[in-house]
Amino acid sequence: MKQLRRLVGAAVACGALAAAGIGATPAQAVENQLWIGAPYETVLPGAEADGSARERSLEVTVSRDVADGPVPAGQLTVDVSEVAAFARVSWPDQCAPESEVRAVCAFPGMPDGTDTVRAATIGLQALPGADLGASGYVRYSATAGELTAHTAETRVGLGNGPDLGLSQAPYQRDLRPGTETSVPATVSNSGNRTAERTLMWISASYGLRFKERHANCEYRDHATGTGALCVLDEAVAPGQRYAMATRLGVGREAMYERFDQSVEPYSDQALAEARGDWTWTRGTGPELDLRPVTTRTTAAPEPDIDPQDNYQAVILDARNTADLKLTGSRVRGGVGDTVTAEVTVHNRGPAWVASLGAGASVATVRFQAPEGTTVGTLPEGRCWTAEDDGTSPATHYCRTPIYLHDKASYTFEIPLLIDRVVRGAHTTVATLNDDSELSIRKFDPNLRNNIARIVVN
Repeated sequence: MKQLRRLVGAAVACGALAAAGIGATPAQAVENQLWIGAPYETVLPGAEADGSARERSLEVTVSRDVADGPVPAGQLTVDVSEVAAFARVSWPDQCAPESEVRAVCAFPGMPDGTDTVRAATIGLQALPGADLGASGYVRYSATAGELTAHTAETRVGLGNGPDLGLSQAPYQRDLRPGTETSVPATVSNSGNRTAERTLMWISASYGLRFKERHANCEYRDHATGTGALCVLDEAVAPGQRYAMATRLGVGREAMYERFDQSVEPYSDQALAEARGDWTWTRGTGPELDLRPVTTRTTAAPEPDIDPQDNYQAVILDARNTADLKLTGSRVRGGVGDTVTAEVTVHNRGPAWVASLGAGASVATVRFQAPEGTTVGTLPEGRCWTAEDDGTSPATHYCRTPIYLHDKASYTFEIPLLIDRVVRGAHTTVATLNDDSELSIRKFDPNLRNNIARIVVN
C-alpha cells in the first residue's frame, strides 16, 4: 500500500483525522462556537454467510470554541439515512430516535476548565446481503443553548478483509539521557479476515537508539533518526490481539523525541514500495516477534479494509538543554554596493533541538537594516518582512529548519544595499525566545548569547 511508503518517506508524521463542513445555523444561535469531533471515514466488515457481522463504533465528541464561561448541556442530532440501506444502527441510551434514520442525543455541559465532552457512541453493523460497494455518510449537527456547531460527517463503506490497528502508547516525559526505555504496542485485527503476515514500519528520532536490530527487520539511518521495516510472520486473525515492545536507548543528545510506527498486511508490493529507492541494512539480532494476547481461528488473507488506525506516534521528552548562540558579521562597501551579511545560529548542545510534532523552526531571528542600508531580496520560504507602517524601519524575520543537531549551525545570508556610508552603522539581531510551538526559553540555559550584531563599515 502506498500509505506506508508515504509514512516512511517522511522524517516525521502525524496521524490526526477530523471532519467538518459548514451547515445551516438555527435561528437565534451564536454561529459556529462548538465543534463536532467524529471519524472522517470508517469501513464496516461485510456480513458473513450466517448473517453475523462485526460492529464498528463511531465516537462523537463536542468541544468548545468559546474562551470563557460555562457551556450548557446540548443536543447532538445524528442522521443515518444514507447508510440505513446497508447498515444496522445501535443507538446509545442518551439518544432518542425521532425516526428509523434520525436521533437526538443529549450531551453534558462544559463548565470552566472542560473543553470537550463525549456526545455519543453509535454502533454500526453491515446488513446481511449488503453490496460491498455501498457507501454513504452519517451526518451530525449540534446545539447547546444559543451556541451551534459546524456540521460534520463520517463516510461509511463496506468491505471484506483484515483491519489491523495499533494501540496508542502513553507519552513519556522527563527521561534521563543515558538510560533506556521501551514503547509498548498492541496489534489487533478488527476486520473479518486474517492478516497472514504483517509489515511494520518503525521510526525512532535522532536522540533515540534501537537497543536491538532484529534479523527480520531492515534499517535506514537518516538525518532525523532511524527507520526500520519489519516482516512479522505471526498470523493475526479477526478479534486477535498481539503485544510487542520496542527497547530504546536515550542518547546524550536526546530532548524532544518522537517514536512512530505503522502496520499493514504484508505483501511483496507493499514492502517494495516502503523500501523505495533508499538503502536498507538487515539487522542481526533476535527476531522481533508478536506475543498473542487472545486466540482466534484464521481465515484467508486480504488487504486492510480501513487503514486509519494503522499508525501511531509517541512523544518521548528527555530532561536536557541546548545552548543556542547567535553570531553576526562585519561587512564593508561603498555607495551602491550590495554586500552580504551572515547571521548564524549555532547549537552548542548537549541536546539536538527538533520540533517533530508541530514542525516549528528551531529559531526565528529578527532584525532591521543597519542605518544607510536597505535589505535586499531575502531567501524565499525562510525569511519575510513585517508590513512597514512608514514610521520606523521595516522589521525582517528569518527562520531555521525544524531541527538542528548538536554542534551544528545554520547560516542566513542577508543582502544589504549600501545607500550611503555611515561609519559604524549596525543593527541588532536576536532570536524570538517565546514561540508557543517551540519556546527557546524552555530549553536554552543561556539567553545572553542569543543576540548578535551586523556591522557595516
